[in-house]
Parts: sequence; C-alpha cells; structure tokens
Amino acid sequence: MENKKPEMKEELREKKNELIEKKNKLVEKTSELAEKGSELKDEMIGTVKSYLSGFYKVLLVGFLVLLQFAIIALAPFVLRNLTVYFYVVLEFLSTIVILSLVNDNRSSSYKLAWVSIAMLLPIAGHIMYMLWGKPGSTKKIERKIIARMKPGLKYLEQDSDILEEFEEKYPDKGRMVQYMANCQFPMYKNNQISYYPMGEDVFQAIFRDLERAEQFILINFFIVAEGAIWDRLHTILKRKIEAGVEVKFLYDDFGAVLRTDKDFKQNLEKEGFEVRVFNPIHRYTEKLYMNYRSHQKIMVIDGNIGYTGGFNLADEYANIVERFGVWKDNGIRLEGDGVWGLTVTFLQMWDVCSQGEASDYKKYTPTKKFPASQVYTHVISDGPANNPDNPIESVYRQMIGTARKYLYITTPYLIIEDHMKDALIEAVKCGVDVRIITPNIPDKKNVKMLTNYNYGPLLKNGVRIFEYTPGFIHAKTIINEDCGIVGTINMDYRSFYLHYENGVWMAEEQIISTIKRDLLDTMAVSHEWSYEDWRNRPLWWKIYQPVLNLFSTLM
Repeated sequence: MENKKPEMKEELREKKNELIEKKNKLVEKTSELAEKGSELKDEMIGTVKSYLSGFYKVLLVGFLVLLQFAIIALAPFVLRNLTVYFYVVLEFLSTIVILSLVNDNRSSSYKLAWVSIAMLLPIAGHIMYMLWGKPGSTKKIERKIIARMKPGLKYLEQDSDILEEFEEKYPDKGRMVQYMANCQFPMYKNNQISYYPMGEDVFQAIFRDLERAEQFILINFFIVAEGAIWDRLHTILKRKIEAGVEVKFLYDDFGAVLRTDKDFKQNLEKEGFEVRVFNPIHRYTEKLYMNYRSHQKIMVIDGNIGYTGGFNLADEYANIVERFGVWKDNGIRLEGDGVWGLTVTFLQMWDVCSQGEASDYKKYTPTKKFPASQVYTHVISDGPANNPDNPIESVYRQMIGTARKYLYITTPYLIIEDHMKDALIEAVKCGVDVRIITPNIPDKKNVKMLTNYNYGPLLKNGVRIFEYTPGFIHAKTIINEDCGIVGTINMDYRSFYLHYENGVWMAEEQIISTIKRDLLDTMAVSHEWSYEDWRNRPLWWKIYQPVLNLFSTLM
C-alpha cells in the first residue's frame, strides 16, 4: 500500500493540472468571445431606456384585457342562483369544446392548454375558449393579412434548372428543397454569405454597408430601443435620406412601445422616413390578437445586400450594455440573388401594415448582376396566417431528418412539441451527433424552467445539451453537415405558431464549416448537462415544471 501512495499522489496531481489547464482554456475562450467586436463597444456608450408613455400604453391594454377576463370570471358568481341551468349550459359547452379540440389540427400542446383552462375555470374557461381559442376566432384578420401578402407571391418564381443542379450535388436534400420551393420560397444561387458570431460584429458590417447605400434601404425589426446603436443608425439614415436615398422603416409595436418615445414614429416621418408599425397593441384586444407579433429582422440595401439574424436594434445585442451576462447573438450578410427573397418578405409585411395599394416590387429589384457561385439559399418565412401549415417548423423537422453526421442547434428557448422531440431522438438513434446550446443566464425565468424541463427525455436518449455559461445566448441557428439556417426562429411554440418569422436556409461547405466552428467554440465555454444532473435538479423544480408545462403554448 505504501508503494502505491506516491503513484496515487502523482496521478491526482496530473489530474489537477489537467483541470487547471482546461479551466484556463475556457477562461481564455470566454474572454475572446466577450472581446469580439470590441472596436464598436469602445467607441459607444450604451444605455437601456424605458418610457412612461409606453408603459402607460401597455398598462391600458393590459387593463382592457384583464377587464375582459374579470367580466367572464365573475359571470358564474353573478348568476349563481341559476345553478341547474348553468349545469346544462356547462355540459353543452363542454361538448362543443371537446368536439372542437378533437377535430382541431393544431398542436397537441395547444389543445392540452385549453383543456387545462376549461378544467380549472369550468364556466369562464369555456367562454374564453369560445372567444379566443376555437378555430376561426382570428380568421378574418388572417384572411386580410394573406390578401395583403398575395401580390408579392408572383415575384417568387423558381428556376427549375437551379433545383436540378442542386439535387445533383446534394441528392438527399432534394426533397427538402422541393418542399421549400413548393411553399413559394424559391432557391437562389450566385450568393456570397458572411457569418457573424456576435451581434457587435453584425452592426459593424451594417454601418459600413449603410454608408454606401445609393437608392433604398429597407428595415424591419421586432425590438427598437433608443440608445447608442439606434443613435448611430439614425444618424446614418438621416444623412442618407438627405442624399436622396429612400428609407422604409418597419417595426413591431410591442417590441418598441416601452423603449421609444411616444412621438417616435411621427418624428421619423418628419425627417423623411417612411414608417409603418406592425399590429398596434391596442388593436384587436377583444380577440387577443396583440399576442401575434412580427419577430422578423431584415435589412436590405439597394436590393444587393441583405442582413438577418437574431439581433435587434438595442444596445444589449452588441454588448454595449450588460444584460444577462455576455449576450451572444449571430447574423449573416447575404450578397447575391438570394437578397430578393428578403426584399419580397419585407415588402409583404410592409403591405400588411397598410390599407393602400400594394408596393411596386419591381422598384426594389437588385441594382447589379452578381458573379456566379454555387452558394445556394432559400429565404423562408411564415406566421400565424399560415396556421396550421407552418412551413418553417416543417423545414426544421426535415433538417433534423436529413442529418447524417451531426446536427447542432442554438436557441434561447427550447419549448418543443413531442413530434420535434421524437425527431431529435430518432436522429440520435440513427447515429447523428445531436447537440443543443441554450442560455445559462435566462431573460425569462419561467421560460428557462420550461426549457430545462424539456431536457429530460432528450438527455435520456442521447441528445447532448450545453448551457452557454458566460451569459445569454439569443442566436437562432440549426446546421447539419450540408446546410443550415440562421434567422429569427426560436425552437418554441411562439416562434412556430404565433410569430411572423424569417430565416435564410443555406448550403455551401465553407459557410457551414464557419458556423460549425463558432458553435463548437461556444460549446467549449458552456456547461454540458448530463441526464443525472437533470434528475438531481431541485425538488421544487420537479413540482413546478409539470404545472408550468400545461401552459407552455401561452408562454
């Protein structure tokens, strides 16, 4: 035994040194990640502003919604003397709700959420379902949206030669690209794509390209917040307008209401901006349609250059201010034929926000011819008007199903349907290396709890899950060995069913390997969960998470 002691000590010392070396490497990589784009951060002073006017507007809308709930909830008490009649009505309503949900082709979690509400609130829950949950409750609004988008569809024609050429190169991806083409997301070639692993990197590139704009700039974002990023962007755009460049600026009302001045839109219009606001939150409160948002992020410059990704127009996306640790986002710069897909998507949403004539799409065609290349892209988009046929969710499933070697995903929220979990588990059983990166520091605590709850069956069946230790990962990415998507799409119910989203699907070896390298670097500074870790999570999580999961579609 005494002879073995020195050997054991030496072995322990070696292991300790290995751990120290590993830790140092992680610290070094975390520092590199935080320092990316430091040039932008050094020259800007960030801020997180909020405005009382926006708060009062949200408060008023919230009050009107709560008032509706209160009236419905109080109805049974006011009419409590009519118990017998109530029972008959309840049975009748229950029958309608059950028949409606059984025959509804929306997701199982959506149905479960409404069954839970109806059980917890026997009278009020039934009325809520009849007003807001049953199929067709928002169909009139959605028909108008589809009608406004329709003129743009004729500009999304597929060149069959490109599809044939692609299918020769990637035979096992032919089914997926045919699906996207049939959903009127044509495939384009002759592109150049640059990938940016951090939000600050994207903004540096955007500012450079905006300075060179000559004819028009199209901008659509979910969140707009006054601060250093906005000030820099605003200054450039004003100068461009003065030089005769047309600027169309579209943003979501909910995403801007708390972080812009009440006269934000009017002030921009006075400066020469063309401005439209998607789905003002005070509209359609009786249908709860304010829950349906435009989560898209698109910037197009002269029809030749386009940007998209997870980033919004706010300082935290460029780490100029700190919120939730180091904020990791990503984005792409697209130059080539594929930019036309982003342009059409923007103009469709622009027209949705107006009652006037449809846009003149031809006015915004590319201003130059692009060099030939075999970088293939589809620009994909959808929203609640597409329900229940959500093409983006289907493309994600097909990405999972066609992976042969590896499948890497980044998402801030992992709240997925059973069929998506099954697809990921099936991929592992087929020998695919499946890895998912989620945040360690959340922006929404309840959503983080649900994200963690979804780890269980995935970890148990071999999916590897990493939590980004330095902070919050907001990037929305999915890649396999041949293709990938970067865009605005979270892997949750809200993105797949309630939000208008967009992304760029791309296939080219160099760009996919660049994204893969970034994701591997991100995993290196992340904590990998094991199934044993998940099983040993706190007891109160185990009690709270299943209850929270009943309402996952409403989160």
